Amino acid sequence: MTEEPHLIQGKAVVDDRGTVRFVNDFTFDSVKRFYTVSNHAPGFVRAWHGHRHEAKFCTAIGGSFLVCCVRVDDWNSPSTNLPIHRFVLSDQTPAVLYVPAGYANGFKSLTADATILFFSSARLEDSLGDDIRFPARLWNPWDVVER
Repeated sequence: MTEEPHLIQGKAVVDDRGTVRFVNDFTFDSVKRFYTVSNHAPGFVRAWHGHRHEAKFCTAIGGSFLVCCVRVDDWNSPSTNLPIHRFVLSDQTPAVLYVPAGYANGFKSLTADATILFFSSARLEDSLGDDIRFPARLWNPWDVVER
């Protein structure tokens, strides 16, 4: 069975001293490095970034993001109608998104103060040889659907 992207849920506890946010079910067992990304403006899309062998975990440490993942069927010429996994990450709702190897991911900042933290299962030297980029609108889940 192929792994799929999924959220590792956390919680927030508020008392008279303040707020503690945590994701206790996330472990750093496979993490080799981390980095943060922020955009200059809300609504900006950074996509699509894929890895055959590297897995990623991400969490919003400021603001909110729409994060999407696609399991790539052909790394040289992927189908444009693949199923898209959509997640909204917010610093107000603790969660870590797991993006398995074999997926491309991308994100759109939804707020001006948005910063996302990525944890990678590969060292930078290994990641560079497994770094595949696709056009930002190859799969286009970036419109917010009014409800």
